[in-house]
Amino acid sequence: MKLDKLRNIGISAHIDSGKTTLSERILFYTGRIHKIEEVRGGGDGATMDHMELEKERGITITSAATSVHWKGHPINLIDTPGHVDFTVEVERSLRVLDGAVLVLCSVGGVQSQSITVDRQMKRYQIPRLAFINKMDRTGANPFRVLKQLREKLGAEAFFMQYPIGAEENYKGAVDLIEMVAYLHEGNEGEKVISAPIPEDIKDECEEARVEMLEALSMYSDKMMELLLSEEEVSKELIYKVARDAVLGGATPVFMGTAYKNKGVQPLLDAVIRYLPSPLDREIRGRDPKDETNKIELLPDASRPFVGMAFKIADDPFGQLTFMRVYQGTIKKGETYVNQRTTKSERFSRIVRMHSNKREEIEEATAGDIIAVMGIDSASGDTYAESRDFCTLESMFIADPVIKIAVAPATRSDGDKLAKALQRFRKEDPTFRVATDEETNEILISGMGELHLDVYIERIRREYGVEIIVGAPKVSYRESPTKMVEFDYKHKKQSGGSGQFAHIKGKLSPIESNSEDSFEFEDHVVGGRIPKQYIPAIEKGFRDILGKGPVAEYPVVGTRIDLDDGSFHEVDSSEKAFYTAAQGCFREYFKKADPKLLEPIMNVEIEVPEDFQGTVVGDVIRRRGIMQSNDIIEGNSIIKAEVPLAETFGYATDLRSMTQGQGTFTMELATYRQTPSNIQADIIEAKRKADLVGTK
Repeated sequence: MKLDKLRNIGISAHIDSGKTTLSERILFYTGRIHKIEEVRGGGDGATMDHMELEKERGITITSAATSVHWKGHPINLIDTPGHVDFTVEVERSLRVLDGAVLVLCSVGGVQSQSITVDRQMKRYQIPRLAFINKMDRTGANPFRVLKQLREKLGAEAFFMQYPIGAEENYKGAVDLIEMVAYLHEGNEGEKVISAPIPEDIKDECEEARVEMLEALSMYSDKMMELLLSEEEVSKELIYKVARDAVLGGATPVFMGTAYKNKGVQPLLDAVIRYLPSPLDREIRGRDPKDETNKIELLPDASRPFVGMAFKIADDPFGQLTFMRVYQGTIKKGETYVNQRTTKSERFSRIVRMHSNKREEIEEATAGDIIAVMGIDSASGDTYAESRDFCTLESMFIADPVIKIAVAPATRSDGDKLAKALQRFRKEDPTFRVATDEETNEILISGMGELHLDVYIERIRREYGVEIIVGAPKVSYRESPTKMVEFDYKHKKQSGGSGQFAHIKGKLSPIESNSEDSFEFEDHVVGGRIPKQYIPAIEKGFRDILGKGPVAEYPVVGTRIDLDDGSFHEVDSSEKAFYTAAQGCFREYFKKADPKLLEPIMNVEIEVPEDFQGTVVGDVIRRRGIMQSNDIIEGNSIIKAEVPLAETFGYATDLRSMTQGQGTFTMELATYRQTPSNIQADIIEAKRKADLVGTK
């Protein structure tokens, strides 16, 4: 296989922009499937949405991988979910891909989830094309979407095509490089016909072509000179510069309607023409012996093997590990080393995936995305030929924001539930499982209600376990708001050797809400506290941060400066200083005027204009702060910041307020101080729950 022909691409977008429909058409036109299925409605459901739940809900939950061929180019394609609750699926797919297609709805334009996906693409520096889908919908306006791409995402975006007609009159698009119109014929739009540009849009196409050339000339001095001296720019030069521009971060925009089978083949041509092959991407690993030393990985089949396990799925035949091979070759039956656990594992079967079907292969080389059966790895592990050879930087994992207590309905199902939770936790790094030490409840936490809903449903179906689900709990945080000085002595005398520790210093707030935001500085001089006791003091403070004194939520944004103290020759020990730090924190944290912080969500709601007043009123009633409210084509798009605690069950409430026509998405924006009256209610509710628990 020639590597320069291979493309590893992902399709990602805001929910309901038509990603899965687009993937389905790509499979059809590349000959991978012979009958098109729709995401919703009759038939067998989309090929890429192979889980029962995905078919019922008409949404994508897990990213599905497949490989197709287009005009002699092999393409590995990953269809990712649009829902923010499954954001880790997009994150891990983009981590291993070389290029992406950002799908946008011609009516909705750049929506909240498009912004998240854009941020993820930038994080991994993924070159991309944009595809404006649903050009046949009422209110389709590609020009507005282009403007939003520039304004909201700061993208260097420009049209490579110009629309012929819009809404129900959408016929196809004009290729601005070749200056021909592409129309589609045949039952499934499989015939692409080149035709002259319709007379009525000739002038607009000429203008759009000039704009495109101007945008491209920023990436080529030669093109800039030709334009300035008003000379003709050759097509070869345009194609070459367009590819350089994409690799340099520009976003060329294509358009069509996947559902009506228009514009998909020209998009595939663009994928193989402009998106990078594995040879165009610079990948560096880290040397485990020296973190600062970067190892360049080359997509060369003859070099030592390095690969990354980026996704794990369990199926009836055991664990399936999706892997991207960055360097070298893997062969069936050979042994490779997991760089994290340093264990050698035998790759007994290697398969090329097609959604949930698979085809066995003997070997895979650099640039490939394949799956390995039966190895025991976690998401983000690096594999190589020998120990301590190279590690790849793992992906970004967001902190969960919502918790729910779960318990099996019958005791005998306890083992099955544990097995299910263990599996999902391994598959999805944003899904966490913990046991509350005091109540012994099993708590699962995740990115949102839908995220946890899906897992609860999967446990019921895939493991046959009936589970009782508690009310959702918000992950509050506790944080000090003013500086206090502490002076704390721990003395204990009870037969035998006593305990003595004395510490002095300051406890102060710092700006940060992440779970590990704790700073400890040691300023003790002159051996007032012997050096060997300092780590015990720091550990004492750190270990108590899990449950703060206000309402037993994790403590964040705290700094301890240890300035002075004293010790006793006989009675001081590490244990005494550890206990002193804990006692000191309990006593003095309350004096630092601690506040509860609550997660605030960015919520974007889309409702028909008639319901706007009701929905806005409801958002304000939920302590929401309005950010913007735009009306586009009879739809009101409301953006607001709403505390997570006020959003439970919102999907049902919104449906009833809008006669089932409203949709919304939300993601974590920040943590903010909880109003004092609400803080008092939370503490009171917590106290009552604790009293009930102690009976």
